[in-house]
Amino acid sequence: MAGERTSVPARTALLLALLGGAMWLRMAVGRDPSTGALEWVWPDPAIGALRAGAMWSAVVAGASLGLSGLLLQVLLRNPLASPFVLGLSSGAGLGATLAAWSAGAAGVAGTGGWIAALAATGAIQVLPAMAGALITLGIVLVLGMRRGVIEPVSMVLAGTVVAAICGAITLLVQYAMPPASRADAAIWFMGRVPELPDRAVLIAAIAVLAAAALWSGISARTFDAASVSDEEARSLGVRLVTLRLGMYVAAGATAATSVALCGPIAFVGFVAPHMARLLLGARHGPLVLGSVVAGALVLVVADVVRQALDLGMGRMPVGVLTALVGGPAFLLVLRSSRLAHGSVP
Repeated sequence: MAGERTSVPARTALLLALLGGAMWLRMAVGRDPSTGALEWVWPDPAIGALRAGAMWSAVVAGASLGLSGLLLQVLLRNPLASPFVLGLSSGAGLGATLAAWSAGAAGVAGTGGWIAALAATGAIQVLPAMAGALITLGIVLVLGMRRGVIEPVSMVLAGTVVAAICGAITLLVQYAMPPASRADAAIWFMGRVPELPDRAVLIAAIAVLAAAALWSGISARTFDAASVSDEEARSLGVRLVTLRLGMYVAAGATAATSVALCGPIAFVGFVAPHMARLLLGARHGPLVLGSVVAGALVLVVADVVRQALDLGMGRMPVGVLTALVGGPAFLLVLRSSRLAHGSVP
């Protein structure tokens, strides 16, 4: 036991070192503008500013998704829970898209289209995204319960259906946008890491992430106690209603700000908590920081791979890449014997 406790800080330090290496790679990996050839050199200041914008966008969005996924898995006692699987990302995307479309329809965007509407409204789209994420999570919670008890598989099925509905409505709203704006909207909906992130959105995402991570770190021991049955948790003095409300708000807010910053990105919030558990164990004290760092690591690495990968069609949207990698990982957990017996890792 003592050896295991000693190894946790070392493994956390390893995660942080890996994240630092991935951030360095994101700054160093690029393509020659004239030939398109892959480069491994530190960029000049102008290009470096663009790469730094993408790097910090990936760090903040990935960390937010990692924390959101951990909170959802604790809240629902479900190893399959994540912002994308349960429809939070789609709900947040719908809220942000409706806000952008409304701003454009009201003349906020002028002639600049959808992206100009987002830039003009600053961080205002964060609030509709949060509303969309929280409403979606509430609907999925109601649909996933049987006789007052959350059923993991029913919850996933409900999230899948709600996400599909939100995605369809989002596509309908995008179809109603001016033709010049639809391409930007489609790329955003597939998930992208912006090289020039909206400053107000980035600051809002950092503030929400810091507040949610601080609360989660303070509440980590309570998370441990809440992992048992409700009766046992109450006997330990856990205020389950207050705790779950906090998890609900923090998970929805962090998922929403990541969507406002980078669009809906699949499976980062699912993979990151499981990666942290494999390295750090089941105690939530180390897991909070571990999930934050692992989420940032996963998305930065995905963006490095996307930058280095040339399929002859331009750079792949990062959300497509995370879905291709995260989808099989999700299926492995779905088929695991531990899930079949109803236990949460």
